[in-house]
Amino acid sequence: MNIKLEAIFIGIVILFILLSAFWTFRTERRLKRFFFGKKGKDLEESIETLEDGILKLKLAKEKTEKELIEINKKLKKSVRGLETIRFNPFPDQGSNQSFAVGMVNEDGDGVVFSSLYSRERMSVFAKPVKNGKSEYELTTEEKEVLKKAEVK
Repeated sequence: MNIKLEAIFIGIVILFILLSAFWTFRTERRLKRFFFGKKGKDLEESIETLEDGILKLKLAKEKTEKELIEINKKLKKSVRGLETIRFNPFPDQGSNQSFAVGMVNEDGDGVVFSSLYSRERMSVFAKPVKNGKSEYELTTEEKEVLKKAEVK
């Protein structure tokens, strides 16, 4: 029985040695292919070129992130909600020649323009809006256009 165990053990050792030799040969072949025709100086230049490329990419990424932050700040203040309605303030005469235009940003700041048209004259009004409200009294149409222009 001892002879069988020794034979199995020797077989396992020989298999391990063959696998190790195969792995070593394969790795050596890969390295030879990788370094074929290259000198140490060529590899060093390649590594330095890659390092410069990585540094440039990092700088470009940082610059892009800063620009994106600035663009988002500006975009938040730009007109994001815009709505127009036409109406007839005088039911007994004319048609929908009067209008109200609401323009607001993400914070609800902006302006409401309105026009009242009659045969004798045309009046235009501009009322500033802060946080969705105006310090000036808004007409029903101006309130409606402001509500429709809200950024959701």
